[in-house]
Amino acid sequence: MINILKEVARGKRGARDLSYDESIYAAESILGLTASPVQIGAFLIAERIKLESIEELKAFVTVCRKYALREPLQQGLDCAGPYDGRKRSFVATFPTAFLLSAAGLPVTLHGAASLPPKWGVTLQDIIHESGIDITQLTRREAVAAARESGVLFAAAEQWCPPLGAIRNLREDIGMRTIFNTVEKLVDYSCSPFIVFGIYHNTVFDLLSRLIIKLGYQKALIVQGVEGSEDLYIDRPTRVYTIENGLSALDIIDPESLGLDTEVPEMDWTPLQQITTTEAVLQGGGHMAFYNQTLLNGAARLHLAGKVNSLEEGVYTCKHLLDNGDAWAVYTRWKSALLGSKAASISPA
Repeated sequence: MINILKEVARGKRGARDLSYDESIYAAESILGLTASPVQIGAFLIAERIKLESIEELKAFVTVCRKYALREPLQQGLDCAGPYDGRKRSFVATFPTAFLLSAAGLPVTLHGAASLPPKWGVTLQDIIHESGIDITQLTRREAVAAARESGVLFAAAEQWCPPLGAIRNLREDIGMRTIFNTVEKLVDYSCSPFIVFGIYHNTVFDLLSRLIIKLGYQKALIVQGVEGSEDLYIDRPTRVYTIENGLSALDIIDPESLGLDTEVPEMDWTPLQQITTTEAVLQGGGHMAFYNQTLLNGAARLHLAGKVNSLEEGVYTCKHLLDNGDAWAVYTRWKSALLGSKAASISPA
């Protein structure tokens, strides 16, 4: 690991990108904890200064996937949002998952407890607020709930234990590292489709080339709300669509679909997130968040070829929200998880 550090930690001008094989070695040293904490911290900070290359990212994804529990559980859409959570926005991807499942598109969600640099509200926090302690559920129970509902939530640090092993170190560093990108691409269900959130438009090209190398059938990279995979509802969103090894820039404008809505200022606690989610899934709630769920559902159905246009996707999603189908999927998913928990603590 010392020789690897000599290459990436020579300063902004002297550092060089690692080869794929060198990157595999570095990833194995970190995720296998054979490197010392000091070496791991030095590597992560040096990479943060140098900026990661495609080969480095691909290698770290490959090694994370090697240590993860992965299998083609459901051939649908992977929603890859930020593990450091949200502070100022609604997590529309959560209700959208149940809407998509109601439309016949299985969805895989994943995440962990909050991480730096944002330390925001995460999917895991929201699910916990609904009464489900996802960290106490086994992988088997999560998979069983997915079979009932078409929605899988993978608790990343359980499904990929090395990510949990380096959590304390990442918390101590307190800044973004290569793992903020890599952990979103572990892809626990081996999905053919992915929607991936980014914060800066400068990484569109880098991430599109990485996703092409990872072999997805089709992908949507979204410069979304707080760096998430969620499209804005009050302004246009820049996206890259990737298909057949090619990527193309596009703009998704909610105004063109009659959905643009001013977003209210909210105190986004986990409780407020789950309350808003459940209101939307019952066909109600604030129009901004109802429409944002419609828009994200439409774009993801279109990505997966379930509808022929965004307009068709909006009509399809509105029907599923208003007639209770999306809510029914959510209640099946939640009941399955709560039932698993009750069964695990009931007397023999």
